[in-house]
Amino acid sequence: MRVFAKELRFSTRGEIDLVDITAEVERIVKESGVQNGQVLVFVPGATGAIITIEHESGLLEDFKRLLKELVPKGAGYLHDRIDDNAHSHLRASLLGASECFPVVDGRLVRGTWQQIFFAELDVRPRHRRVIVQVMGE
Repeated sequence: MRVFAKELRFSTRGEIDLVDITAEVERIVKESGVQNGQVLVFVPGATGAIITIEHESGLLEDFKRLLKELVPKGAGYLHDRIDDNAHSHLRASLLGASECFPVVDGRLVRGTWQQIFFAELDVRPRHRRVIVQVMGE
């Protein structure tokens, strides 16, 4: 079994910034040389998430609105007494820190309208890293 990992590094604009990382993940899968296996895309941190969604401007705005409605900012969360970003942590916990995809014949398998995004959920711009680990034969 082969294991290949790379880090993506980038800056975000703050709450709720959606960064399309699909092309970078596909590039890493190709670079890995793995023909059949899986790729894990993971963000270390408590206020970022990895999601799949169609890269269409209206849908991305709908997604942002949905997050704001589901977990509104300043709703009396206890954690806000510490650093005023409880909503960021709660949104991230709902979305999740990772996604796993199959690799078949050396290619990342995803749906036609399924892109991979990093979701910045913290209130301020951040320097982020995403770990992409490809495993298989």
